[in-house]
Amino acid sequence: MKILMVNKFLYNRGGAETYAFELAQYQQSLGYEVQFFGMEDPQNIHFNEVGLYTKNLEFKGFSVSQITYPFRIIYSNEARKKIRKILNNFKPDYVHLNNINFQLTPSIIYEIKSFGIPIIQTLHDFQLVCPNHMMYREHDDVICEDCKGRNYKMCFKNKCIHGSRVKSLLGAIEGRLYYNLKTYEKIDSFISPSRFLKNKMVEFGEDEKNIHVIHNFIKRDYEYAYFEKKDYILYFGRLSVQKGIRTLLEVAKELKDVQFVIAGGGELEEEVVKASQEASNIKFVGFQTGENLINLIGKAKLSVLPTQWYENCPMSILESFMLGTPVIGSEIGGVPELIRNEIDGFLFEPKDKNGLKEAILKALRDDDLLKSMSKSAKERLEDFSIESYHDKLMDIVKPLL
Repeated sequence: MKILMVNKFLYNRGGAETYAFELAQYQQSLGYEVQFFGMEDPQNIHFNEVGLYTKNLEFKGFSVSQITYPFRIIYSNEARKKIRKILNNFKPDYVHLNNINFQLTPSIIYEIKSFGIPIIQTLHDFQLVCPNHMMYREHDDVICEDCKGRNYKMCFKNKCIHGSRVKSLLGAIEGRLYYNLKTYEKIDSFISPSRFLKNKMVEFGEDEKNIHVIHNFIKRDYEYAYFEKKDYILYFGRLSVQKGIRTLLEVAKELKDVQFVIAGGGELEEEVVKASQEASNIKFVGFQTGENLINLIGKAKLSVLPTQWYENCPMSILESFMLGTPVIGSEIGGVPELIRNEIDGFLFEPKDKNGLKEAILKALRDDDLLKSMSKSAKERLEDFSIESYHDKLMDIVKPLL
Protein backbone atom coordinates (compact mmCIF):
# COMPACT_ATOMS: atom_id res chain seq x y z
CA MET A 1 0.00 0.00 0.00
CA LYS A 2 1.22 3.51 -0.85
CA ILE A 3 0.46 6.42 1.47
CA LEU A 4 1.21 10.12 1.05
CA MET A 5 1.53 11.70 4.51
CA VAL A 6 0.89 15.45 4.40
CA ASN A 7 1.81 17.89 7.18
CA LYS A 8 3.02 21.48 7.03
CA PHE A 9 6.16 20.70 9.06
CA LEU A 10 8.37 17.74 8.19
CA TYR A 11 10.63 17.93 11.25
CA ASN A 12 9.97 17.29 14.94
CA ARG A 13 8.08 20.33 16.15
CA GLY A 14 5.06 19.17 18.15
CA GLY A 15 2.43 16.53 18.76
CA ALA A 16 1.08 16.46 15.20
CA GLU A 17 4.54 15.78 13.82
CA THR A 18 5.27 13.06 16.39
CA TYR A 19 1.98 11.41 15.47
CA ALA A 20 2.54 11.55 11.70
CA PHE A 21 6.16 10.39 11.80
CA GLU A 22 5.64 7.51 14.24
CA LEU A 23 2.55 6.29 12.40
CA ALA A 24 4.45 6.40 9.10
CA GLN A 25 7.38 4.54 10.65
CA TYR A 26 5.07 1.79 11.87
CA GLN A 27 3.36 1.55 8.47
CA GLN A 28 6.75 1.25 6.79
CA SER A 29 7.61 -1.59 9.18
CA LEU A 30 4.54 -3.38 7.82
CA GLY A 31 5.86 -3.03 4.28
CA TYR A 32 3.79 0.02 3.27
CA GLU A 33 5.46 2.72 1.19
CA VAL A 34 5.11 6.18 2.73
CA GLN A 35 6.22 9.51 1.29
CA PHE A 36 5.77 13.02 2.70
CA PHE A 37 4.67 16.44 1.51
CA GLY A 38 5.04 19.70 3.44
CA MET A 39 7.20 22.83 3.61
CA GLU A 40 10.88 22.94 2.79
CA ASP A 41 13.14 23.43 5.79
CA PRO A 42 16.77 22.56 6.58
CA GLN A 43 15.47 20.65 9.64
CA ASN A 44 13.30 18.30 7.55
CA ILE A 45 13.72 14.59 8.27
CA HIS A 46 11.04 13.21 5.92
CA PHE A 47 10.86 13.57 2.13
CA ASN A 48 9.33 12.49 -1.19
CA GLU A 49 11.00 11.00 -4.28
CA VAL A 50 10.36 14.05 -6.46
CA GLY A 51 11.97 16.37 -3.92
CA LEU A 52 9.16 18.93 -4.03
CA TYR A 53 8.05 20.99 -1.02
CA THR A 54 6.45 24.40 -0.66
CA LYS A 55 8.45 27.47 0.25
CA ASN A 56 8.74 27.96 3.99
CA LEU A 57 6.08 30.26 5.35
CA GLU A 58 5.77 31.12 9.06
CA PHE A 59 2.30 32.50 9.79
CA LYS A 60 3.27 33.73 13.25
CA GLY A 61 6.08 35.83 11.86
CA PHE A 62 4.60 37.47 8.79
CA SER A 63 4.13 41.23 8.55
CA VAL A 64 1.68 43.27 6.51
CA SER A 65 4.58 44.49 4.34
CA GLN A 66 4.92 41.00 2.89
CA ILE A 67 2.17 41.63 0.39
CA THR A 68 1.87 38.13 -1.05
CA TYR A 69 1.42 36.44 2.33
CA PRO A 70 -2.35 36.97 2.68
CA PHE A 71 -3.02 35.25 -0.65
CA ARG A 72 -0.61 32.36 -0.01
CA ILE A 73 -2.06 31.78 3.47
CA ILE A 74 -5.60 31.37 2.13
CA TYR A 75 -4.92 29.56 -1.16
CA SER A 76 -1.61 28.19 -2.39
CA ASN A 77 -1.15 27.61 -6.13
CA GLU A 78 2.39 26.51 -5.36
CA ALA A 79 1.23 23.73 -3.00
CA ARG A 80 -1.38 22.56 -5.49
CA LYS A 81 1.08 22.38 -8.40
CA LYS A 82 3.75 20.58 -6.38
CA ILE A 83 1.45 18.00 -4.87
CA ARG A 84 0.14 17.31 -8.38
CA LYS A 85 3.61 16.27 -9.50
CA ILE A 86 4.04 14.08 -6.42
CA LEU A 87 0.68 12.38 -7.01
CA ASN A 88 1.57 11.74 -10.65
CA ASN A 89 4.89 10.21 -9.65
CA PHE A 90 3.96 8.31 -6.49
CA LYS A 91 0.33 7.32 -7.21
CA PRO A 92 -0.66 6.75 -3.55
CA ASP A 93 -3.59 4.57 -2.56
CA TYR A 94 -4.72 7.27 -0.14
CA VAL A 95 -3.56 10.60 1.25
CA HIS A 96 -3.37 11.22 4.99
CA LEU A 97 -3.69 14.91 5.85
CA ASN A 98 -2.63 16.36 9.17
CA ASN A 99 -2.07 20.08 9.78
CA ILE A 100 -2.31 21.96 6.48
CA ASN A 101 -3.96 25.35 7.11
CA PHE A 102 -2.17 28.68 6.49
CA GLN A 103 0.99 27.09 5.06
CA LEU A 104 -0.15 24.37 2.63
CA THR A 105 -3.81 25.50 2.61
CA PRO A 106 -6.92 23.42 1.75
CA SER A 107 -6.23 24.14 -1.94
CA ILE A 108 -4.43 20.78 -2.07
CA ILE A 109 -7.70 18.98 -1.29
CA TYR A 110 -9.01 19.93 -4.74
CA GLU A 111 -5.91 18.60 -6.44
CA ILE A 112 -5.97 15.27 -4.59
CA LYS A 113 -9.65 14.71 -5.37
CA SER A 114 -9.04 15.48 -9.06
CA PHE A 115 -7.02 12.23 -9.07
CA GLY A 116 -9.88 10.34 -7.44
CA ILE A 117 -7.66 9.47 -4.46
CA PRO A 118 -9.32 8.92 -1.04
CA ILE A 119 -8.43 11.44 1.68
CA ILE A 120 -8.45 11.01 5.42
CA GLN A 121 -7.48 13.74 7.85
CA THR A 122 -6.49 13.51 11.48
CA LEU A 123 -7.92 16.41 13.46
CA HIS A 124 -5.20 17.62 15.80
CA ASP A 125 -7.21 20.68 16.84
CA PHE A 126 -10.42 22.64 16.13
CA GLN A 127 -9.26 24.21 12.85
CA LEU A 128 -12.32 23.07 10.86
CA VAL A 129 -14.63 25.27 12.91
CA CYS A 130 -12.34 27.72 14.73
CA PRO A 131 -10.01 30.03 12.74
CA ASN A 132 -7.43 30.19 15.53
CA HIS A 133 -7.79 26.38 15.94
CA MET A 134 -7.79 26.48 19.76
CA MET A 135 -11.24 27.69 20.89
CA TYR A 136 -9.19 29.75 23.30
CA ARG A 137 -8.02 33.37 23.29
CA GLU A 138 -4.55 33.48 24.78
CA HIS A 139 -4.43 37.26 25.24
CA ASP A 140 -7.75 37.19 27.18
CA ASP A 141 -7.18 33.79 28.87
CA VAL A 142 -10.71 32.58 28.07
CA ILE A 143 -12.35 29.64 26.33
CA CYS A 144 -13.96 31.02 23.17
CA GLU A 145 -16.80 29.52 21.12
CA ASP A 146 -17.94 32.80 19.56
CA CYS A 147 -17.62 31.44 15.99
CA LYS A 148 -20.38 28.90 16.56
CA GLY A 149 -22.86 29.06 13.70
CA ARG A 150 -19.96 29.90 11.33
CA ASN A 151 -19.93 33.42 12.75
CA TYR A 152 -16.31 33.89 11.70
CA LYS A 153 -16.41 37.67 11.95
CA MET A 154 -16.00 37.16 15.70
CA CYS A 155 -12.46 35.97 15.07
CA PHE A 156 -11.66 39.41 13.66
CA LYS A 157 -13.61 41.23 16.37
CA ASN A 158 -11.88 39.34 19.20
CA LYS A 159 -8.41 39.41 17.58
CA CYS A 160 -8.29 35.67 18.19
CA ILE A 161 -5.15 34.89 16.19
CA HIS A 162 -2.02 36.09 18.00
CA GLY A 163 -3.92 39.19 19.19
CA SER A 164 -3.66 40.61 15.66
CA ARG A 165 -6.60 42.07 13.70
CA VAL A 166 -4.83 41.47 10.37
CA LYS A 167 -4.09 37.81 11.05
CA SER A 168 -7.53 37.31 12.58
CA LEU A 169 -9.14 38.81 9.49
CA LEU A 170 -7.23 36.39 7.28
CA GLY A 171 -8.28 33.49 9.50
CA ALA A 172 -11.92 34.60 9.36
CA ILE A 173 -11.79 34.91 5.55
CA GLU A 174 -10.20 31.49 5.21
CA GLY A 175 -12.79 29.89 7.48
CA ARG A 176 -15.73 31.46 5.65
CA LEU A 177 -14.30 30.75 2.19
CA TYR A 178 -13.74 27.03 2.64
CA TYR A 179 -17.02 26.60 4.49
CA ASN A 180 -18.94 28.28 1.65
CA LEU A 181 -17.08 26.18 -0.92
CA LYS A 182 -17.83 22.99 1.09
CA THR A 183 -14.16 22.08 0.67
CA TYR A 184 -13.92 19.87 3.73
CA GLU A 185 -16.84 17.79 2.48
CA LYS A 186 -14.40 16.38 -0.08
CA ILE A 187 -12.47 14.63 2.72
CA ASP A 188 -13.70 11.06 3.01
CA SER A 189 -13.11 10.52 6.74
CA PHE A 190 -11.83 12.47 9.70
CA ILE A 191 -9.97 10.87 12.60
CA SER A 192 -10.62 12.52 15.98
CA PRO A 193 -8.27 11.73 18.90
CA SER A 194 -11.04 12.37 21.45
CA ARG A 195 -14.80 12.09 21.79
CA PHE A 196 -14.74 15.67 23.07
CA LEU A 197 -13.27 17.02 19.83
CA LYS A 198 -15.74 15.03 17.73
CA ASN A 199 -18.66 16.28 19.80
CA LYS A 200 -17.49 19.87 19.38
CA MET A 201 -17.18 19.39 15.62
CA VAL A 202 -20.72 18.06 15.45
CA GLU A 203 -22.00 20.82 17.75
CA PHE A 204 -20.49 23.39 15.38
CA GLY A 205 -22.12 21.79 12.32
CA GLU A 206 -19.84 19.03 11.00
CA ASP A 207 -21.31 15.72 9.82
CA GLU A 208 -21.08 13.14 12.61
CA LYS A 209 -20.94 10.10 10.35
CA ASN A 210 -17.61 11.17 8.79
CA ILE A 211 -15.77 11.62 12.09
CA HIS A 212 -14.25 8.54 13.76
CA VAL A 213 -12.79 8.60 17.27
CA ILE A 214 -9.45 6.83 17.82
CA HIS A 215 -7.44 7.97 20.82
CA ASN A 216 -3.76 8.64 20.15
CA PHE A 217 -1.16 5.91 20.47
CA ILE A 218 2.07 5.86 22.48
CA LYS A 219 5.33 4.14 21.62
CA ARG A 220 6.16 1.59 24.29
CA ASP A 221 9.96 1.59 24.24
CA TYR A 222 10.12 1.99 28.01
CA GLU A 223 7.04 -0.05 28.86
CA TYR A 224 8.80 -2.42 31.24
CA ALA A 225 11.44 -0.07 32.57
CA TYR A 226 11.59 0.14 36.36
CA PHE A 227 11.98 3.52 38.00
CA GLU A 228 12.48 4.10 41.67
CA LYS A 229 10.04 6.85 42.56
CA LYS A 230 11.46 10.05 44.02
CA ASP A 231 9.73 12.63 46.19
CA TYR A 232 8.65 15.16 43.56
CA ILE A 233 5.69 16.09 41.40
CA LEU A 234 6.43 16.83 37.75
CA TYR A 235 5.00 19.20 35.18
CA PHE A 236 6.43 18.83 31.68
CA GLY A 237 5.28 20.63 28.57
CA ARG A 238 4.67 24.10 27.24
CA LEU A 239 4.93 26.95 29.73
CA SER A 240 1.89 29.00 28.75
CA VAL A 241 -1.21 30.54 30.28
CA GLN A 242 -3.63 27.96 28.87
CA LYS A 243 -1.62 25.11 30.37
CA GLY A 244 -2.46 26.40 33.87
CA ILE A 245 1.13 27.10 34.89
CA ARG A 246 0.14 30.02 37.10
CA THR A 247 -2.34 27.84 39.02
CA LEU A 248 0.40 25.26 39.50
CA LEU A 249 2.89 27.85 40.76
CA GLU A 250 0.39 29.23 43.27
CA VAL A 251 -0.26 25.74 44.65
CA ALA A 252 3.45 24.92 44.77
CA LYS A 253 4.17 28.07 46.79
CA GLU A 254 1.52 27.05 49.33
CA LEU A 255 2.67 23.41 49.60
CA LYS A 256 6.16 24.27 50.85
CA ASP A 257 6.90 20.70 51.97
CA VAL A 258 6.17 19.21 48.53
CA GLN A 259 8.86 19.24 45.85
CA PHE A 260 7.87 20.33 42.34
CA VAL A 261 9.92 19.92 39.18
CA ILE A 262 8.95 21.90 36.07
CA ALA A 263 10.34 21.03 32.65
CA GLY A 264 9.57 22.88 29.42
CA GLY A 265 9.79 26.15 27.60
CA GLY A 266 7.42 28.88 26.52
CA GLU A 267 6.23 32.42 27.08
CA LEU A 268 5.89 32.02 30.88
CA GLU A 269 9.42 30.74 31.35
CA GLU A 270 10.55 33.91 33.14
CA GLU A 271 7.71 33.57 35.65
CA VAL A 272 8.70 29.95 36.32
CA VAL A 273 12.37 30.88 36.77
CA LYS A 274 11.40 33.66 39.19
CA ALA A 275 9.16 31.30 41.18
CA SER A 276 11.99 28.73 41.41
CA GLN A 277 14.29 31.43 42.77
CA GLU A 278 11.74 32.50 45.37
CA ALA A 279 10.60 29.05 46.53
CA SER A 280 13.09 26.32 47.44
CA ASN A 281 10.53 23.56 46.68
CA ILE A 282 10.21 24.57 43.00
CA LYS A 283 12.93 23.37 40.63
CA PHE A 284 12.99 24.49 36.99
CA VAL A 285 15.05 22.23 34.70
CA GLY A 286 14.28 23.83 31.33
CA PHE A 287 13.25 22.03 28.15
CA GLN A 288 14.01 18.31 28.31
CA THR A 289 13.92 15.52 25.72
CA GLY A 290 15.03 11.91 25.28
CA GLU A 291 16.51 9.97 28.19
CA ASN A 292 16.50 12.99 30.50
CA LEU A 293 12.76 13.49 30.07
CA ILE A 294 12.06 9.76 30.35
CA ASN A 295 13.89 9.64 33.66
CA LEU A 296 12.13 12.74 34.97
CA ILE A 297 8.71 11.25 34.19
CA GLY A 298 9.51 7.74 35.36
CA LYS A 299 10.90 8.83 38.73
CA ALA A 300 8.12 11.29 39.54
CA LYS A 301 5.50 10.24 42.07
CA LEU A 302 2.90 12.12 40.06
CA SER A 303 2.74 14.27 36.98
CA VAL A 304 0.29 17.15 36.77
CA LEU A 305 -1.57 18.72 33.86
CA PRO A 306 -3.40 21.80 35.21
CA THR A 307 -4.65 22.85 31.77
CA GLN A 308 -7.48 25.35 31.42
CA TRP A 309 -8.33 25.04 27.73
CA TYR A 310 -9.87 22.29 25.58
CA GLU A 311 -7.04 19.77 25.50
CA ASN A 312 -7.63 17.09 22.90
CA CYS A 313 -5.68 13.90 23.74
CA PRO A 314 -2.62 15.13 25.67
CA MET A 315 0.44 13.01 25.00
CA SER A 316 1.86 13.99 28.40
CA ILE A 317 -0.80 11.81 30.02
CA LEU A 318 0.00 8.79 27.84
CA GLU A 319 3.75 9.28 28.33
CA SER A 320 3.21 9.35 32.09
CA PHE A 321 1.08 6.21 32.02
CA MET A 322 3.71 4.42 29.95
CA LEU A 323 6.22 4.99 32.75
CA GLY A 324 3.88 4.12 35.59
CA THR A 325 3.34 7.69 36.75
CA PRO A 326 -0.24 8.62 37.75
CA VAL A 327 -1.55 11.97 36.49
CA ILE A 328 -3.48 14.76 38.16
CA GLY A 329 -5.35 16.55 35.37
CA SER A 330 -7.98 19.23 34.85
CA GLU A 331 -11.44 17.93 34.07
CA ILE A 332 -11.72 19.64 30.70
CA GLY A 333 -11.66 18.70 27.01
CA GLY A 334 -10.45 15.17 26.31
CA VAL A 335 -8.57 14.80 29.62
CA PRO A 336 -11.37 12.90 31.45
CA GLU A 337 -11.39 10.34 28.63
CA LEU A 338 -7.87 9.32 29.64
CA ILE A 339 -7.70 9.70 33.43
CA ARG A 340 -9.91 7.51 35.60
CA ASN A 341 -10.36 9.40 38.86
CA GLU A 342 -8.59 7.71 41.80
CA ILE A 343 -7.71 4.71 39.58
CA ASP A 344 -4.78 5.98 37.52
CA GLY A 345 -4.87 9.63 38.58
CA PHE A 346 -7.06 12.46 39.84
CA LEU A 347 -9.33 15.00 38.15
CA PHE A 348 -10.00 18.53 39.38
CA GLU A 349 -11.80 21.59 38.01
CA PRO A 350 -9.67 23.89 35.82
CA LYS A 351 -8.20 26.89 37.69
CA ASP A 352 -9.38 25.36 41.00
CA LYS A 353 -6.34 25.89 43.18
CA ASN A 354 -7.89 24.13 46.17
CA GLY A 355 -8.97 21.15 44.07
CA LEU A 356 -5.44 20.67 42.75
CA LYS A 357 -3.97 21.03 46.23
CA GLU A 358 -6.39 18.46 47.70
CA ALA A 359 -5.61 15.95 44.93
CA ILE A 360 -1.87 16.27 45.51
CA LEU A 361 -2.16 15.86 49.27
CA LYS A 362 -4.56 12.92 49.00
CA ALA A 363 -2.15 11.06 46.73
CA LEU A 364 0.94 11.79 48.80
CA ARG A 365 -0.70 10.69 52.05
CA ASP A 366 -1.51 7.20 50.75
CA ASP A 367 1.43 5.14 49.47
CA ASP A 368 -0.80 2.15 48.73
CA LEU A 369 -3.06 4.30 46.57
CA LEU A 370 -0.06 5.68 44.68
CA LYS A 371 1.27 2.19 44.00
CA SER A 372 -2.15 1.01 42.86
CA MET A 373 -2.56 3.99 40.53
CA SER A 374 0.92 3.45 39.11
CA LYS A 375 0.08 -0.18 38.33
CA SER A 376 -3.26 0.80 36.77
CA ALA A 377 -1.58 3.46 34.65
CA LYS A 378 0.79 0.93 33.06
CA GLU A 379 -2.06 -1.48 32.44
CA ARG A 380 -3.70 1.15 30.21
CA LEU A 381 -0.97 0.81 27.59
CA GLU A 382 -2.81 -1.80 25.56
CA ASP A 383 -5.60 0.75 25.08
CA PHE A 384 -3.10 3.08 23.42
CA SER A 385 -0.83 0.75 21.46
CA ILE A 386 0.13 1.67 17.91
CA GLU A 387 -0.87 -1.82 16.75
CA SER A 388 -4.40 -1.32 18.03
CA TYR A 389 -4.49 2.20 16.61
CA HIS A 390 -3.44 1.10 13.15
CA ASP A 391 -5.98 -1.74 13.05
CA LYS A 392 -8.76 0.76 13.79
CA LEU A 393 -7.37 3.17 11.21
CA MET A 394 -7.34 0.50 8.52
CA ASP A 395 -10.95 -0.40 9.33
CA ILE A 396 -11.77 3.15 8.24
CA VAL A 397 -9.37 3.38 5.28
CA LYS A 398 -9.90 0.04 3.51
CA PRO A 399 -13.58 0.59 2.57
CA LEU A 400 -12.45 3.80 0.80
CA LEU A 401 -9.90 2.08 -1.44
